Amino acid sequence: MEGSIMGQNHHGSATTTHAMRAALQRSQASLAALSEEFGINPKTVAKWRKRQTVEDQKTDPKEPRSTVLSKADEAMIVAF
Repeated sequence: MEGSIMGQNHHGSATTTHAMRAALQRSQASLAALSEEFGINPKTVAKWRKRQTVEDQKTDPKEPRSTVLSKADEAMIVAF
């Protein structure tokens, strides 16, 4: 489920906003201090500190595929 807060698109389980992510990236405070301040996991703080952007990354498969059909079956159906 996707939502929008102040024009920001984010997925339903997102625990941070663009503004929070930017603050995490700018801050010199420790991971523990920031996780307590923002009420998020220290691993989340570390993740956003490593990234070059505040945009969420896609988690969808790069190449969609059927979970029911084999590649051969799917090719046969597409051919018809």
